[in-house]
Amino acid sequence: MPTNPSVLPPEDISQHLGFLLRDRGETLSVAESCTGGRIAAALTCHPGASDFFLEGACVYSNAAKVRTCGVSTETLSSHGAVSVDVAMQLAAGIRNRTQSTYGIGVTGIAGPSGGSPDKPVGTVHMALATPAGCTHHPLSLSDLPRNRVITLTTSLALNMLWSHLKDQ
Repeated sequence: MPTNPSVLPPEDISQHLGFLLRDRGETLSVAESCTGGRIAAALTCHPGASDFFLEGACVYSNAAKVRTCGVSTETLSSHGAVSVDVAMQLAAGIRNRTQSTYGIGVTGIAGPSGGSPDKPVGTVHMALATPAGCTHHPLSLSDLPRNRVITLTTSLALNMLWSHLKDQ
């Protein structure tokens, strides 16, 4: 396996993650907003994904975030859908609901519109929920086209889990 899979396309990173998760007997679920299901698609494009991948939720609307992952309406009101708190609640919520070992949550502004001075297009928040807790990883992918924001976020979210697993 490569030592730095972040340079690989999402489908290649996901294949290595699949081997590792399967070997460890661990599972993963994802809650995606700005990536629109691309993380789940990358994970499930390989045979045997059902050995480790439990569920993917495309939670684009605020109502879906609340209903599917238990994101707090108060958090959405006070911090907005694109925030550290929402990303962490997405990751923890999908992990708890599916009883997976790991949960990934991503939320962001892929563009080309929807940005603001405080949260420009390309602002992304990723979170990883593990048995030991939840960590946050911000991204600033400004000045990139929409598809590139989505593709990079997908790769970096998978790499976030890869890095965590390598460090254990």
